[in-house]
This record gives sequence, C-alpha cells and structure tokens, in this order.
Amino acid sequence: MLTPERRRTLAALGSGTTLTLGGAGLVLAWQAGVWGSLLGTLGIVAWALALGCWIALRRASTTPAPLTAPSDTLPIAALLDQVPVPLLRIDATQVRAINRAARALFVADDRLTAPPPALTDPATQHLRHAGRRWRIDAVTLGPDTRLAALIDIAAEEHAAQERASDEMIDILGHELLNGLSPIVSLADSAMTAAARGDAMLGDILSTLARRVEGLEGFTRAYRELARLPDPLPGPVALDELAADLARLFRGRFGDRVALGVAADGTARIDRDQMIQALWALLQNGAEAALAAPAPAPVPADVTLTLTAAHGFVADVRDSGAGIAAADRARIFRPFHTDKAGGSGIGLTLARRIARAHGGDLTLLDTHATCFRLSVPDMSTPRPVE
Repeated sequence: MLTPERRRTLAALGSGTTLTLGGAGLVLAWQAGVWGSLLGTLGIVAWALALGCWIALRRASTTPAPLTAPSDTLPIAALLDQVPVPLLRIDATQVRAINRAARALFVADDRLTAPPPALTDPATQHLRHAGRRWRIDAVTLGPDTRLAALIDIAAEEHAAQERASDEMIDILGHELLNGLSPIVSLADSAMTAAARGDAMLGDILSTLARRVEGLEGFTRAYRELARLPDPLPGPVALDELAADLARLFRGRFGDRVALGVAADGTARIDRDQMIQALWALLQNGAEAALAAPAPAPVPADVTLTLTAAHGFVADVRDSGAGIAAADRARIFRPFHTDKAGGSGIGLTLARRIARAHGGDLTLLDTHATCFRLSVPDMSTPRPVE
C-alpha cells in the first residue's frame, strides 16, 4: 500500500519525465513542421506543468504530522469504563450507563429501560437501589443533559469510620504510653528504694499512686465517651435548665467567675445529656476566663444563652484570651487539651451529644470565644429518604 509521501514522489517523477519527453517531442515536431504533433505535445507539457503546480501547492498547504505521537494515550471511553464509581448520562427521561460499574449496578448493556424516578428528577440527591443508598453527584452538560456519579453512602461512611477508628486507636496508644511510662519508671525507683531502705520510698509510692489515679481517670473518661446512649428527647423548660446549671456553676466556681444567664422557651431535648454537654462548655469557659491575663479589673465572666425559636440553640461565651487559629482545628479532637490535669474529653463529649440529637457544636468566628450548640426542632419528624 502506497503512502501519501510515496505517491507524491511518484507523481513528481512522472511529471518530470513527461516534461522531459514532451520538450524533446516539441523540438522534433517544430523541426519537422508537423503542426498537429506540435499542438499535442504542447497540451501534454501544459498538463504536466499544471499537475506539478497542483502537487506543489498541496504539499505546501498540508500541515506536517508530528514526528512522534503519544503511544500511551487511551480512549476516554476505556478510561471511564475502569472507574469504580457508577457513571450515568441522563437526557431528560432517558438514562444511559457509561461505564462497567453502572452496567453491573443496573444490569443493563447501555440504556436503562426503566430508570428509577430519582435519577430523572434534578432536585433529588439520593437514590435507594440494590439494597443500598446512593448519593447523586451530577454535573449539568446541557439544558436537559446531566452526567451523574453515584456514591455509595454506606461505603463512604464505612471509610470515614475506619479513619476515625484509626485516629482513635492512635490517640489511645499515645495517651496510654504517656501514662504508663512514668508509672514503670516510678515502680523501678520504688523497688530500688525499698531494696536500699531509702526514706524516699513513701514519696515515690505517693507519686506512683497519683499517676495510677490519673490513668484510671483517663480510662473512665474514654469509657464515658464511648458508651454514650441514644438521647431520649422530651419537653424541657429552658429557664429551669439554666437555673440548674447556674447552681452547679456557683457551687463549682463561687464568686471567682460571674455567670450571666438568658433563657426562654421550651425545647425538645434529652435533659440529662444536655446538662452534661452544657456543663462541659461552662467549665471550659470558666477555666479559660480564670486563666486569661487580667490587665484591667474586669472580673472573669461566662455568659449562657438558651433559645428555642427554631429548635434549640445554646451559646456559651467567656472572657478568656481566646483560641489561637492553629488550635481551632484540634480543640474537638478526643483527649486534646492544653490544661494541666485536663482529660480533653469535655468538648468532644459535648459535640457527640449535640450530634446524637441531630445537631452540632461549633466554635463561632467571633472576637470573644463563643461555642454554639444547636439542635434542630425534634418535634417535627425528619423525612425518610
């Protein structure tokens, strides 16, 4: 099979040969006076010149092919077919499977004969199919065309739980080693002191006992965090809840920290768990207020605000020095604390209680430190997806 370059070479060779023979024939016909042959030869020469010019113009206008072509370029369809996430093309009411994962999920070769209504509704973000729940992540390609990826929610949650478990195990291992190392060292010192009859034995054993109590307290705090039961919501008068917290606060901090309280309405929450969460926030705020430098005679104070306009919202604000930007991402990590003797459980437990209620605990982006615990209105049942 002749390549384009070889065909052009043969055409140029043929044109040159024709011109040469035509020129010789033209000279002979002119000398012999054969006018018919002369006209024929002129026609052949003109045709050869035109052919050569045409070939030259084509060669000049043709863009040369690249010297090397990438050999590792794969077709887009082959790449999409290897993606483990089901991909779908949705055109109005028609749905087509783009890759192997989508064809296996819907048991279809290409077009889905009876697509689930959730796929053709642009407002729907979740799909239940094949016994699993999927999140629909769609990108609009045109007026009625979308490219949708189906994300397995259970697999995503499982991966998040695995990451959380790995982080928890890492933190537990770190904290336990930190607690056990001095205990082992003190035990060795106690054995040496006992063998020598050293008078320091009593002090060593006393320190050892305190370290054991600290490790026991850490273990109990972890168990309390890990065994949090499901909340049992019920109507709670917020003014009564605030009064109970105020009494606890005065009993713990007395006149050292001023507490301001504002509460109104009734919320549907688990009273016992919410007292536990808010008490952790109040203690955290009071300790931060006491630890802050006092350049002016302004007393340490904490403010608690409870509202029930749309669900339940609790704000706890303190007069402390604030939280550094570098620490904001770590304050909710289990066992993270910068306080001597602190367990690092309080904020983590408060957030877990808030999330068990369907809400959350956040640190507001304000000048003064303010934690907000918010819970949606639990009297209205949430729709089943």
